[in-house]
Amino acid sequence: MNSRSGWQAIGITVLGLALSACAGIPGHEPVHVNVVGIDALPGEALEMRMAVRLRVQNPNETIIDFDGVSIALDVRGTPFATGVSDQRGSVPRFGETVITVPVSVSAFAAVSQALGLAGSERPRLDYALHGRLSGAGFGGMRFESSGQIDLPAVVMSK
Repeated sequence: MNSRSGWQAIGITVLGLALSACAGIPGHEPVHVNVVGIDALPGEALEMRMAVRLRVQNPNETIIDFDGVSIALDVRGTPFATGVSDQRGSVPRFGETVITVPVSVSAFAAVSQALGLAGSERPRLDYALHGRLSGAGFGGMRFESSGQIDLPAVVMSK
């Protein structure tokens, strides 16, 4: 075997691996993720903890298996909470599932948001959610979502 045919064999092997990896990518559409609930959790000293429930919808023809999730939640344009979960599961093809992720909010972020709301008459907070489902595709599937949080629902859930 000469060096040229050796390089060709390596190239064909790499191409085959790349194509088989692409076959594992679930569809071409990104997942849809919405915050569907927030519940209070016990926290430590100057930390607030919450369980954020996410509805993940899969608009693709293949199942999405995941092995963990991480999220970052921004409220009114500033970082507010982050969280991770080692939850495993799958989102059925053209289906949905709810994932619960515990998040931590620093006392500084909570006070900053409270002060920002002190003069406001808005009963809702704008949020932006950024996250990743681990294990989908090339080590993870990123998602983004935005919307509004109804303040009375958050306060009443405590």
